[in-house]
Amino acid sequence: MNPALIKSPLFIACLGPLAYYVWGAQVDTLGANPIEVVTRGMGTWALNFLLITLTVTPLRKISGWVWLIRLRRMLGLFVFFYATLHLATYLWFDQFFDWAEILKDILKRPFITVGMICFALLLPLAATSNAFAIRRIGGRRWQNLHRSIYLIGMLAVLHYFWMVKADLSTPLIYAGLLAALLGIRIWWRLQERNRQLAGAYSPKPRRHIISIAVRK
Repeated sequence: MNPALIKSPLFIACLGPLAYYVWGAQVDTLGANPIEVVTRGMGTWALNFLLITLTVTPLRKISGWVWLIRLRRMLGLFVFFYATLHLATYLWFDQFFDWAEILKDILKRPFITVGMICFALLLPLAATSNAFAIRRIGGRRWQNLHRSIYLIGMLAVLHYFWMVKADLSTPLIYAGLLAALLGIRIWWRLQERNRQLAGAYSPKPRRHIISIAVRK
């Protein structure tokens, strides 16, 4: 499968949620509180794309579709894209850039605090999602930096939990999906470690020295 044939349609599909909310705002189909609907919708899609991005590696390993890995960077950038829209709608339409009120909100409301931490952690990942950054900081350091996506995922689910006041069923579904995606990685890591330990402590084959007596 050629990833180039998939990227363009996938890119357009990833813009679908944004188009839905823009169209809904134009035709007034977002309900009595469209600002809240858009703000929460952008945040939900940021979390959706985060889980989709984390699904790429397990799906590649299980299916053997190596080409999937070439879509992961674009999907990860859509996490940042929708998280930015989520933050922008909160700052603009909800708080009207009242920085004093925004700071008070961050300090007083834990789910806002966690959301801001998530966005701050996403910034370096988005800034280094290019080949130049990989060459600049080195592959190993780049991988270590981008493993913070696991922490971001946990904080994002916590942000969702604390934001929802009544029905926790949807946050629990997200928590379960994230736990499965992280759990399979832990299981693979333990398997790899066990293989390495087994290889390190396995008995080495003995070398037999054959002595040849030369008679004169």
